[in-house]
This record gives sequence, C-alpha cells and structure tokens, in this order.
Amino acid sequence: MITAKDIIDTMRGMENEKQREILQRFFKTGKGEYGEGDSFLGLKVPQTRLVVKEARLSMTLSEIEKLLYSEWHEVRLCGFLLLVEEMKAALPKRNGTGQPDRRKEIADFYLLHAIQANNWDLVDLSCSYIIGTFLLHPLPDGTMPDRNILDTLSASSNLWEQRISIVSTAALIREGQFGDTLRIAKKLLYHPHDLIHKATGWMLREVGKRNIEVLRGFLSEHHETMPRTTLRYAIEKMEPEERRMWMTNTPH
Repeated sequence: MITAKDIIDTMRGMENEKQREILQRFFKTGKGEYGEGDSFLGLKVPQTRLVVKEARLSMTLSEIEKLLYSEWHEVRLCGFLLLVEEMKAALPKRNGTGQPDRRKEIADFYLLHAIQANNWDLVDLSCSYIIGTFLLHPLPDGTMPDRNILDTLSASSNLWEQRISIVSTAALIREGQFGDTLRIAKKLLYHPHDLIHKATGWMLREVGKRNIEVLRGFLSEHHETMPRTTLRYAIEKMEPEERRMWMTNTPH
C-alpha cells in the first residue's frame, strides 16, 4: 500500500518556486484574505492528478487523512481527489448496486474532514463527486440518503462547508434534479461572502443550461434583491438582450 509519506515525498520533489508565488497570489494567501497563511508547493493541478493516478485505490482512509491535514495545499488536494476515486470505485456497475457501505463510509469521512477543503478549488474539485454522487445512490438498507445533509452544511459557520452545500448539487443538476439547488440557493442568497455569491450563481447557471424556465422562475422571484455577482453568474449563458433585461430590472 502507498503511504501518505510516499505521496508527500513525491510531491515535494516536484516543488516549483516560481509557480508557488503565482499560486499564493491567485489563492489569496495574504493577511486578511480568505486563503491567509496557506502554503503551496507550486504544483499545477495536472501534476497533482498524475500523482493521484498512480496512487488511486492504493491507500487506506487513515493514510488519506494524513494528506488532508498536510500544511501543503496541493497535498490536501491530492487527498480529496483520492477520495473522489474511492467514491467512483464504489458506484453501481451495470445491473449492480456497487458498494453502498463503502459509499457511506467515504461520504461520512469527507464530511468529518470537510473543513480541510479550505479553499474554493479543494471544494469544487471534490464535493459534487463525493457528497453529490453519494446522494444519488441508495444506502446499504436500500433507502436514499437524506438530502438535509446539504441544509446542515449550508447552516455551518464555516465558509467552505457552506460552499460545499451548494456546489455539491452539481451532481444532482447533471441528473436533472434541480430542487435541492434552488432550496440551498435561497438559503445562501444573501450570504456576505463573494465566494458564496459566485458559487450560487454558478449552480443556478448550470440549472438554466438544462432548464431555462426553472432558472427564469427563480430569477423572477429573487432577481431584484439577490447580489449582482450571483445574478451575473446565473444569467451568463443567456442571450445578451435577456441578460440586459434581468440586470436593468435589478434596483441595486
């Protein structure tokens, strides 16, 4: 089995000082910024994915946990992407149920350590493929998972858990299920942080790409008071004339 030390040693051997400086600026690691104090090795996402490809399904959860608590941003990302691979492996195959016990174990493990997904990329590259996917498949007893998981996350005091609550619904949207996205979007609509405005607008846009009337219905109810960032993201794929209509009729 591959250990966390094996992964960390490999990734540290790929350090890139120039890229590290770029990433620290991009992910807002300065004093008072949302990524304050985070440390980077200077790896690009494709490099991290190569490490994941070599290590997938070859680590215990206890070793993955060590990655999630690393000081290095890219190592934490590697841990979350390894969990994505674990969830994929537990999904139903043709004419089968997959591994429902394992799916629950992975989802519970992710939720236990979710605060370690402490930047938007760590959230966005993992949560819909773990929590969102988990919600689409039966539990060991044959019942469906309780989607109130999303409501609990949205009510968290942690910014990243709140982002997980809305971005996780991407998996549901891909299956044509929009109700959870709309419900969580309403809960987060007046959140004070720009990262939640962007994530909410993004998910609303994804709904609109599949059913524009559902998006229009939501906007008809909320466009006059919702944050402009959320609105701009939500209407991004509309025709210019309709975009202007929604923005013009927004009083703030």
